[in-house]
Parts: sequence; structure tokens; C-alpha cells
Amino acid sequence: MTESIHNRNKDRIGALRAALYDVDAAALRGQLGEIFARDCLVQLAHPLETLDGVAGLYEAAYAPMLAAVPDLERRDFIVMAGEANGDNWVGCCGHYMGVFERPWLDIPPTRHLMAMRYHEFFRLEDGQVVEMQALWDIPQVMQQAGAWPMLPSLAPDWVVPGPATEDGIITGPYDEAKSRASRDWVTAMLQSLQRSPEGVEAMALDRYWHPQMMWYGPAGIGSMRRIAGFRNWHQIPFLKAMPDRSVFRDKGIMFGDGEYVAFTGWPGMSMTISGDGWLGIAPSTQAITMRSLDFWRCEKGLIRENWVLVDLLHVYAQLGVDVFERMRELTIARHGRMQD
Repeated sequence: MTESIHNRNKDRIGALRAALYDVDAAALRGQLGEIFARDCLVQLAHPLETLDGVAGLYEAAYAPMLAAVPDLERRDFIVMAGEANGDNWVGCCGHYMGVFERPWLDIPPTRHLMAMRYHEFFRLEDGQVVEMQALWDIPQVMQQAGAWPMLPSLAPDWVVPGPATEDGIITGPYDEAKSRASRDWVTAMLQSLQRSPEGVEAMALDRYWHPQMMWYGPAGIGSMRRIAGFRNWHQIPFLKAMPDRSVFRDKGIMFGDGEYVAFTGWPGMSMTISGDGWLGIAPSTQAITMRSLDFWRCEKGLIRENWVLVDLLHVYAQLGVDVFERMRELTIARHGRMQD
């Protein structure tokens, strides 16, 4: 691993970012073909799932989204890179934005501006993307369309901001020592969270998190400030519903870049929904896996911001709940499909 490989890889992903900032719909397929290997592994959020290489990425993901949002614009606020398990990765976080003019995934259009957060990870070899793992916050689009088919979030849902320090797009030389220290600190925090059965004191949240921490969750969970907010509106309901959760540390991808740390896992956790259920999901005692893609920002030796996306639609699908059918029933009049 060298300093230059991470900067080169960020520059390469910069070509994708540029193509999706000023989108030329006629040119996009060819642009993707230059950046992605033809047979790259592409894994997106439910219901898009695993796609057939770069052709599938265009035909099943970007082309339909462009048809629905013709002025689609990509806005990154985190771009970082690093090495994990011998591979080189780039992680991006931001929003897809534009006017929602036509249906997408049967979500009814609003003709207003919409924003959808994404966490996207790219593994590169020889200047080409050979693997993509990405979550798009599709439920966020449902919310903005007034087509929310699930229970309300415990915390506020909003268009999540970028880093308070406005330095998430990292362009300087790769700092190996700082990157390793940030990654090790987040790793220690995650290991401490595994001690939850011993009580809140054993997790030592105050040791790792800044007093004014921000936790930015997906639509359906919401965002929280301070440890008390995190505890009450995410951690306690999560642990009560899934006390047996475990993280696939041997399969997960974690890397640091300066004071930023990223994690992706496909999936990243396993658990059983029990107790009194989670987010209104009945306790089926069924084993499931969870895709959770994260970014953290450290500040003065503590974690101050954490961007989290969870594939909630995939969780529901594993439990046999078709969220999209529920959404179609909710919005059937808006689609003009009502039967007499």
C-alpha cells in the first residue's frame, strides 16, 4: 500500500462523481463502462439487489432513476479511501437530488425536489471498479412522496448534513498513522458495544463519543444528538429487539482516512428479532442478516459524527413483509389503479 494508490483511486471515482453531477443521459452508460470492469460485482439495496455487472448497474439502477428524476445530480460530502484485508477501497457519502417527475420503484412522483442519501463503496484494481457495495435510502424517497408504508421513526428524519468541519472530501496526502489511529479507535468502540449484556457502564460510551455527538440514521430510524439521544431512540430499542446480534468482523471492510473511518459489510451483522420486536416489526424469532454501511468522523480523540445507513427494506423482506406492496395499496388512488 502506498500513499499514491489511494489518491489515484479517489481521482478515478472522481470521474464517476463528475458524470453523475452534470449527467449526460446519452453518455452515462459509456462513462460507467470506462470506470467499472465489465463483470464487476454490483450489490445495491433492496429491491435492486445484486446486478449483472456494469450493464445491470446502468439498466436496473441509473437509467430508471434518470427517467424518474431527469435532472439528477450527485452531491458527495464524504470521499475517503484506504486499505482493508489487502484490498483498496473508496467510500462516498452524499445525496442524489433532483425533481421527482415520474414514478420510480412504484413510488409516486411529487414534481418537487427530492433528496436520497447514499453510502457507496468501491473496490478498485488497476484503476477499475471491480466491486460496488451501496445502500441508497429508498425509504427516504417514500417519505418525501407521502407514501410511507412503515411505522413512524422514533427520531426525526431529515436531509442529513455533511461533516461539521466541511473536510469530508479528502484530497491531501494519505496519513497512514492518523488513519490507523482513527480506525483503531472506532474498532475499540465497536468492541466495547459488544459488552452491552453487562450494562451501559460496561460499554463506556462516554469514553469514545464526543458529548455533542451526532448519529445520522436512515429514514425509518432517524437522527439523534448526544449519547442520551442515541441510547433512547436507537440503541435501547435495537438491543431489546435483537440481543443476540453479532458483527461479521472477519467479513466486514473497515478502513481509515485521516480522521474518517468507514465500514461496509454485505451483510455486516446477524441477529434474531425477538422481545417486543423492532420498529413495529413483530418478534418472529427468525434469524436475519443486516446490511449496515457506516462513516465516522473523529475529533480530538473522540467520535463526533456517525453516518449510518441500514437496508431496512431488506430486513422486512427477510421476514416476508412486502413493503412495496403496502406502499402500492397506500397510494393506489394516486396511481389511478383503483377498481370499482
